[in-house]
Amino acid sequence: MKNVYFDHDGNVDDLVSLLLLLQMPDVHLTGVGVIDADGYLEPAVDASRKLIAKFGHGAAVQVAASNSRAVHQFPKEWRLSSFSFDAFPILNENQPTKAPIADQPAHLDMVDRLLQTPGKTTLVMTGPLTDLARALEAEPSIVEKIDRLYWMGGTMTAKGNVLEPKHDGSAEWNAYWDPYAVKTVWNSAIKIQMVGLESTNQVPLNATVQQHWADLRRYPMIDLVGQGYALVSSYEADSTYYLWDVLTTVASQYPEIVKTKEVTGDVTVNGPSAGKTYETDTGRPIQLVTEVDARKFFDRVDNLLKREV
Repeated sequence: MKNVYFDHDGNVDDLVSLLLLLQMPDVHLTGVGVIDADGYLEPAVDASRKLIAKFGHGAAVQVAASNSRAVHQFPKEWRLSSFSFDAFPILNENQPTKAPIADQPAHLDMVDRLLQTPGKTTLVMTGPLTDLARALEAEPSIVEKIDRLYWMGGTMTAKGNVLEPKHDGSAEWNAYWDPYAVKTVWNSAIKIQMVGLESTNQVPLNATVQQHWADLRRYPMIDLVGQGYALVSSYEADSTYYLWDVLTTVASQYPEIVKTKEVTGDVTVNGPSAGKTYETDTGRPIQLVTEVDARKFFDRVDNLLKREV
């Protein structure tokens, strides 16, 4: 069994990632942290607690709410789907039980879970790195307890997905939310596998994928996932939702679905390129995901979600 601590920021892709982690037979989920970024904190925490209680097969996992704040907050319109997901009937029938909530904020819960869990723990983070940066500042020794960080964030291409006033468009949103946190984590000795836009763009949420899940809605978890992604389907021709977080999560446990290469990278923390991650000879080593075997990826997702509830 591999120890995994999952830190996410509450949008549909994050919640689907949590659902998948709960189905992975070789994963011991030690804790879950939720940060107030791409989703709103309260419904994201609530939905996480319901998912664990309903689909966690009896796992004893608590959810920690972050008190970290954005340097640059996500657009409100992107974040609203967390409320709808939390309101799905399948998560709320019969006044559902919920997984317990942690007494401490997420960064301190992360410290406790790392120090108290025998052996090393894999970190899977599908939002900003702020809670990890704060955890490192609170207790630097946790570096020795971290096997590897799998992070959905950044890009080593020239174009990001931030389109904000006075920004040059070079950054990815999870890095832009708190560039200083990226710098803190990258200055540490933690091994990092980065899943940036160059790989997540290979797994778009398109009509074929949505129809496939619709055809399999007889499986309760696939039905939930299909409804979740229906919330973020875009009618805009130039706007596409990608399976950013799910790719990161699945690749953390099933490395055969991706190809990687080692690069050395750094991050810009302020100015018009704030949050830009880039390759440089003077940077720190990062294992960058470059290619995805989409068929293997989607087959793995299907098989996990077909597990009996």
